[in-house]
Amino acid sequence: MRAFVITKYKEALHEAEVAEPVVGGRDVLVQVQAAGLNQLDEKIRLGEFKQILPYKLQLILGNDVAGTVLQVGSKVTGFKPGDEVYARPHQDRIGTFAERIAVAEEDLALKPMSASMAEAGSLPLVALTAWQALVERGHVKPGQKVLIHAGAGGVGSIAIQLAKHLGATVATTASSSNARFVRDLGADIVIDYRTEDFEQLLSGYDLVLDSLGGQNLQKSLRILKPGGKAIGIAGPPDPAFAHEAGLNPLLRLAITGLSSKIRRQARKLGVSYEFLFMRANGNQLRQISKLVDAGVLRPVVGKVSPFDQAPEALESLAAGGFRGKAVLTLTT
Repeated sequence: MRAFVITKYKEALHEAEVAEPVVGGRDVLVQVQAAGLNQLDEKIRLGEFKQILPYKLQLILGNDVAGTVLQVGSKVTGFKPGDEVYARPHQDRIGTFAERIAVAEEDLALKPMSASMAEAGSLPLVALTAWQALVERGHVKPGQKVLIHAGAGGVGSIAIQLAKHLGATVATTASSSNARFVRDLGADIVIDYRTEDFEQLLSGYDLVLDSLGGQNLQKSLRILKPGGKAIGIAGPPDPAFAHEAGLNPLLRLAITGLSSKIRRQARKLGVSYEFLFMRANGNQLRQISKLVDAGVLRPVVGKVSPFDQAPEALESLAAGGFRGKAVLTLTT
């Protein structure tokens, strides 16, 4: 089948003929109709995660999928051929830039009925990131204050909507040209990151979702109230992540060192920092589907490219210039 692969890190994505997926007893074979493009794909291509995600090359990229079930394994009970589904495959089984992919049943969910394939394909990674940050880790409650950085981006555009649904007062950073857009998503306070300093304007926040890292993360700690929490999805990784990932002792030690400065700063301020590397979860996707069909969450697809243009579409992610997510679509 056709797929887009890398055979070594830092090389351009290119098309190749690859073997058909192997469908295990608890797997579901999906005909790919849409695949979201993520910064994670680009970071994997560049080899930035090769220490913590040691993929075997050649590697099919792609971490989001929406499509139709073609076949189910002998032990699958929740899906049947013809079902329209979506998923973020397990990190060890990525490869949605292909005509077909086998996904573990536990990582799969029926796609929202109200969403197109392109919209469904845009959702899994960013929606699961928002859910795991705000619901699972952040325990956001009505009346709390939440800051979401890069509100017009893939994660930010979903996180704003989810935080508002949870009853929070939501602040976000965005360009002035995107101010109206993020307000329409539910943001109460919009800070123009080009001309304003969020640290000078915000205080007493319960939670920050940071997708930028570096100095932005350090400043985010200072706008939290005592006991508040910053959740970073751009790093640095923390010891809890290293433990959960089952990394070897040397890598654990290195990761502990990478995050020691930011964790020390957090402790001095009476707040906490956690790194989030989202994981596949079909049960959470089912909850997200309900919210989409109820009109609570709106997928934001900013750019759609045909499957043939996967290399160019991935390369253009860095340039940005669109809101929400970029998606590849496949015709069958």
